[in-house]
Amino acid sequence: KKKKKKNSNNMPQKVTPYKDSNLGKKEQVTKMFDTISKNYDGLNRVISFGIDIKWRKKVVEILKKEQPNSILDIATGTGDLAIALVKTGAKKIVGLDISPGMLAVGKEKVTDKKLDSTIEMVVGDSEKLTFEDNSFDAVTVSFGVRNFETLNTGMAEILRVLKPNGTLVVLETSVPTKTPYKQGYGFYTKNILPLIGKLFSKDDSAYGYLSESASVFPHGENFNNILREIGFIDVTNKPQTFGVASIYVAKKANL
Repeated sequence: KKKKKKNSNNMPQKVTPYKDSNLGKKEQVTKMFDTISKNYDGLNRVISFGIDIKWRKKVVEILKKEQPNSILDIATGTGDLAIALVKTGAKKIVGLDISPGMLAVGKEKVTDKKLDSTIEMVVGDSEKLTFEDNSFDAVTVSFGVRNFETLNTGMAEILRVLKPNGTLVVLETSVPTKTPYKQGYGFYTKNILPLIGKLFSKDDSAYGYLSESASVFPHGENFNNILREIGFIDVTNKPQTFGVASIYVAKKANL
């Protein structure tokens, strides 16, 4: 058996969608997103009161200043961020996801918007990227990092495929630390969120998992430190909307 690291602050607890399943986290997450893919976009708008659109716009603003030519959007899901990233002026955007169900919805959206020449949607594992070293000017992950089976492996892979001086932007849920937002958020995620999930989706484990995985994710300075340990530099995080989400920005050193 592998010894567990004592540094529990930086090592997130492993939370999986289906408690009684023998499948690994990666397989469970794929199955879960395939199941909920058709309802995912509508449900996301409801859960976040539509604020997730505003957060994505901020990610686009951050990257627009960097003028990337190529962007890899990991855990692209149904492609919302990949589509929004067209506004950065990037010539090539690759949306990668482990769930074929989510990608199928995303591909339809890309085709509807006539963006096939800019955005390529591919099935892939974020912890075993098939791209060469130093391939992309920027990498983005929105609401996907907490689904990585091994967080450090996924982040090290991102560092590998980023070009020197490239930028990583992560948008991820976090837990508010200030009263009364902290209490309100706790009540909402424990009681309201799974209820909305049940109404929208035949997979009620999914939305229980999404809120639970958010609550154990090492947000804020803990996640900053993981990025630094892996080798990212200039790491910052910007809390959004009372602290219910954070945008993390980090760079790969100019080798």
